[in-house]
Amino acid sequence: MLYSDIADVFDRLEGTSSRLEMTSIFSDFFKGLDPGSLRKIVYLSQGRLHPDFYNAELGMADKLVLRAISFTAGVSESKMDELWKKEGDPGKIAETLMKNRKQASLFSEPLTLEKVLKNLTMIESAEGRDSQDKKMKLLSNLLMDSNPVEARYLCRIVTGRMRIGAGSMTILDALAEAFGTKEDRPDIERGFNITCDLGFVAETLAIGGVEAVKKMKVTVGNPIKVMLAERLPSISLIMDRMGGRCAMEFKYDGIRVQAHIDRDSVKLYSRRLEDMTSNFPDIAAELRKQCRAERAIIEGECVAIDKDGNMLPFQNVTHRRKKHGMDQAVEDYPVKIFMFDILSVDDEDMTLRPLGERRSKLNETFGLSDMIQLTTMEVVNSPEEGEDFFNRALGKKCEGIMAKSLSQESVYRAGSRGFLWIKYKKDYEEALTDSFDLVVVGAFHGRGKRAGKYGALLMAAFDDESGKYCTVCKLGTGFDDAFLAGMPDMLDEYLSETHPSTVDAEMIPDVWFLPTVILEVVAAEISLSPIHTAAKSIMKDNAGLGLRFPRFTGRVREDKGPEECTTVNEIISMFEMQAQNKA
Repeated sequence: MLYSDIADVFDRLEGTSSRLEMTSIFSDFFKGLDPGSLRKIVYLSQGRLHPDFYNAELGMADKLVLRAISFTAGVSESKMDELWKKEGDPGKIAETLMKNRKQASLFSEPLTLEKVLKNLTMIESAEGRDSQDKKMKLLSNLLMDSNPVEARYLCRIVTGRMRIGAGSMTILDALAEAFGTKEDRPDIERGFNITCDLGFVAETLAIGGVEAVKKMKVTVGNPIKVMLAERLPSISLIMDRMGGRCAMEFKYDGIRVQAHIDRDSVKLYSRRLEDMTSNFPDIAAELRKQCRAERAIIEGECVAIDKDGNMLPFQNVTHRRKKHGMDQAVEDYPVKIFMFDILSVDDEDMTLRPLGERRSKLNETFGLSDMIQLTTMEVVNSPEEGEDFFNRALGKKCEGIMAKSLSQESVYRAGSRGFLWIKYKKDYEEALTDSFDLVVVGAFHGRGKRAGKYGALLMAAFDDESGKYCTVCKLGTGFDDAFLAGMPDMLDEYLSETHPSTVDAEMIPDVWFLPTVILEVVAAEISLSPIHTAAKSIMKDNAGLGLRFPRFTGRVREDKGPEECTTVNEIISMFEMQAQNKA
């Protein structure tokens, strides 16, 4: 298959901001592909060679890619520096220089998908002293045979800057349209939620249809999208919603971890599918030791503790996210894991079992130790019992409680948010109900003391219906000097020279960013806003919802991917809860 056919589709996708049009472009393209190529192209469309949880990256730095472009096009370093300052996008630079190239090499030949994948795989696996030169030459070899559009996407793939604007939900829509119906869409999405492998789902669907996808099971080694909770503003409302009886458990202030335990290995994944095994080697070893099954998948919260075994705030466990000096971090920052769910035991899918059965299976599958514990959980039958349990949770330095349904419908809904689980914190009794995890989509240049730096950020929530990131506030409070100084290092790799097609904004920042970095934000209240686009015209014509007096808490949510940020629907629910509390 020619790579130019794929690059042309990427170009069409980048040229539209309509999710429906993107779905149609993908769907028409997918129908004509063989299943093996389909799987690989789905990965490439997201700038990868593998599913998100695969622990390998192409990892070519901008400077190295610019060297490859310079070598291929025969352009001086000074000219490259000039283009870099102007464009800030290796893909655009490659496209421009390939257009200006007088003629292709006498030995050039049309690029095939097979050759692109071969070279990219070699780039990904290159190691050792000469690895940078190897990567540069492998990319240059591809650029020699590429046309301008092909060159644009080759350089964007290797730098992790695909900008076609098509997220996982759009691709799932396209797969349903190409190989099934709208009614099949939930089954296809569940296949993705229990495997986190979009390419595998696409290939399975193309070969065996929707019935084959329905038969997909939870498997050790494939992370599962986590189940999420709703909010309610009082214990009494929670009990009403749960039918007067539910399980309540302590909500710990740590890092949520999903452990995949095999016969002789353990993998730990964060909620954004990062492999965190090296961050918690002690937890991994103890889980294998205490597991009575050959294989299992469990979820738990890793919490930092002091020398007396008392729980410490979240900031302490983040020291375990270091990339270097882990031996010392393990010694300096001891942790324990509180297990709260089991999703698979010896290849038996537990996600379709009710909570009571899952909890019993968790109890019988694991022994306990100082490092491995179960969450504190009790069955509650009245608001008074719930209040007592909540106060005990606060006394143990927990951030709140989780209330969970005990009905026969209380299955584990991977990747879904609903009222089977409800979280409750102390501040839910106040006017504004919770913090927000918002994605950075733009920045404003600073003035006065902040001159020469980013002075404020444009923040957005995710609309899972449109697939867009909708603005909710301009954030300029809560930044200390160190954070302000470090903003360019954190954000500039996601710079976009144009308004990203996935961002719905009427407020225009000085610079745009691809939605990637998530910050935790608190605010005085949610209000109707004429300038922000979240929930536009839903609560009132020509008005969205915005945050008043937003402030950065100091917490960067490295454990979340952009589509896991606070959603527009959540903000609508919080706005309604705020109105109830005020009343």
